Amino acid sequence: MVSVGRHENITLLSYSQVESISGYVGNFEVRVRKKARYVDEDLCTGCGTCVEKCPWKRIPSEFDLGLGNRSVIYFPFAQAVPRVPVIDAENCVYFQKGKCRACEKFCQTKAINFEQKDQILELEVGTIILATGFKDFNPSRAPQYGYGDGNGRPRLDNVYTSMEFERLINSGGPTAGKVLLKDGSKPERIAILHCVGSRDKEVHEYCSRVCCMYSLKLAQLVRDYIGAEVIEFYRDMRAFGKEYESFYHRVENAGVRFARFDKDIQVSQHDGKLKVSVIDVFTGKLIEELVDLVVLSTGMEPQSDQAETARIFGISLSPDGFFLEKHPKLAPVETATDGVFLAGTCQGPKDIPDSVAQGGAAAAAALSLMDAGQVTLEPFTAYIDQDRCSGCRTCEGLCPYGAIEMVPVGDKQLAHVNEVLCKGCGACAAACPAGAATQHGFTQPQILAEIEGALFELLGTVKESPVQPL
Repeated sequence: MVSVGRHENITLLSYSQVESISGYVGNFEVRVRKKARYVDEDLCTGCGTCVEKCPWKRIPSEFDLGLGNRSVIYFPFAQAVPRVPVIDAENCVYFQKGKCRACEKFCQTKAINFEQKDQILELEVGTIILATGFKDFNPSRAPQYGYGDGNGRPRLDNVYTSMEFERLINSGGPTAGKVLLKDGSKPERIAILHCVGSRDKEVHEYCSRVCCMYSLKLAQLVRDYIGAEVIEFYRDMRAFGKEYESFYHRVENAGVRFARFDKDIQVSQHDGKLKVSVIDVFTGKLIEELVDLVVLSTGMEPQSDQAETARIFGISLSPDGFFLEKHPKLAPVETATDGVFLAGTCQGPKDIPDSVAQGGAAAAAALSLMDAGQVTLEPFTAYIDQDRCSGCRTCEGLCPYGAIEMVPVGDKQLAHVNEVLCKGCGACAAACPAGAATQHGFTQPQILAEIEGALFELLGTVKESPVQPL
C-alpha cells in the first residue's frame, strides 16, 4: 500500500464515498464525496503527535472492535495509507462546545483545519474495479452461541468472535497480546467453534471458505503464546489450499483436539465456566465440554450497503447477496455492465491468495480494455421505433441498466436506447404497450419465421416416420 500511495500515476481517495455513476464503458462520470478530515493532507506528516496529545481518549476503537479505546483524533486503521488522521466531529469537544483545540496547538506543521468542508469531485474514468470487501457475521443473530441477541438475552462473559480474539492475542492490540478472562485469570481451556454464520439454513447456506484455516491459525497461536488446551468443534475441515493440509497436521501434532459435530450447537453458562454442547457426528451421542473461553469462527457476508452499491454501479446481486459476475467460469471478474469489474470478497467468500489473484485478473482485464481503444458490443440490443413510440416512459422505468432515456424529437419526448448500456434483456420489448420497443434478432417476423421453421421440420419428420403420433 505504501508503494501504491507513492506511485505518481495513482491517486488515493481515502475517507471518500462514491455518490453516483453515469455514462458507460470508456466514458464513466463518477461523483465522489471526499469527506472532511479536518486535517490538511498536504501539510500532515503523519507523526501522530496530535493523536498522542488529544485529551479525549475514551472513544471505543472501531479497529479494536470496541475492546480498546481511541482518541477523538485518530488513524482509522493501524496501517492507514495515506497516514493522515481524522477528527471524529461527533465526539470532538471543539465541535460540541467550542473548546479544547489541543491537537491544533501541538501540530507543528499547522495541518489541523477545523473549517474544512466536504469536497465533491467529478471524475472521468474509463473502467471501474469494485473491491468493497465483506462484513463479518454478527453472531448475536444466532443466540445459541452465547453472544447475546439484542432482545434481552445477554452476552456471556469470555465469548469472543474470531476477529475480537485476533485483536486480543495481537501484540499491537488493546491488551498488548495478553489474553485474560473477565476475572483477570489466564484461560486454561479454549474452544473454537467453526461455521458460525456459514453452512446454516437459518442465516447463510454457503461456506465462507476461510474459517477453517484461520481457526487453525488461532489454535496455533494459543498453543504458542498462551499454552492453553484447545478444542476445535468443526463440521468439515476444509483445508483446500496449497500446503493447507500440512498446516492442519502441524496444528494437530501441536496437541489441538478436534471434535466433529453436526446440526445444533449450544454455548451456556455452567458453574462459572462455559459449557459447549454438541452431538458427535460419529456416535450420535451428546458431548459436553467445560471451557474457560469460546472463540466463534464467524463467516463472511456481504456489506450492509451491498444492494445500494449495486444500484449505483448498475450491476446485479447473486442470491447470497454478493455481486454477481458475468459468468462464474468464463468471466469471473467481469459484470453484466461493460467496464465494471470485480475483485476480492465483494464477489463471494475467498481467502487472501484467491483475492490477490482475482485482483490481478481484474486489473489485467481493465487494462486490456483500455489498451484496445474500442469495445465490441453484443448484437442483441433493443431499439425504439419512434414512429410508434408515444412517450409513455414505461420502458425508461423498467430498464435495469438505465439504457433508455427520453430525447426531444420535434415537439415530443420519445424513448431512445443507448446500445452501449443495453444488455438485451428484453424487458422494454415485453412491456411496451405500443409495441415500439424491439430487440435486434428477436423481431416479431423473425420469431414467427423461427416458429414456422420448427413446425415445418416437426411436421416433415412426422410424415416420414413409420410410427404415427398418438
